[in-house]
Amino acid sequence: MTYSDEFLKSILTRTKTVAVVGVSMNSVRPSYYVARYLSLKGYTVIPVNPGHAGKMLFGQTVRADLSEISEPVDMVDIFRRSDAVPPIVDAALAQFPKLQTIWMQIGVEHAEAAAKAQARGVDVVQNRCPKIEYQRLFGELRMGGFATGVISSKL
Repeated sequence: MTYSDEFLKSILTRTKTVAVVGVSMNSVRPSYYVARYLSLKGYTVIPVNPGHAGKMLFGQTVRADLSEISEPVDMVDIFRRSDAVPPIVDAALAQFPKLQTIWMQIGVEHAEAAAKAQARGVDVVQNRCPKIEYQRLFGELRMGGFATGVISSKL
């Protein structure tokens, strides 16, 4: 899948609240550190994992599923296997009438679920990580010696 930098940057700029489905409480798991990173960048991160429901993570109560979230969500970030995506997308579309984005993590893709969301006017990103894209698009990877292609006057 290819996405323009402008498309990805617009998503990351307009998004304020992210529900992270499949987040782990284990700090060495990618779902944990991606969610933590997003929370440190100012996003409200709502953790979703039935195995940890009721616990606190990043200042939020972990929810068992999307139906337990009463506040508006801009983006649903999916850290689950590709075959688990369709019911998550269905739940997200039903629960959040103003949902803007379905984001599927690296290795996660589902064409039919993506098409269903897009037909409802929801942007979809597959097989990408919002943490990596944020760092790349906003010039943070340069600190690690990576060429981002972003020109910045920041030191």
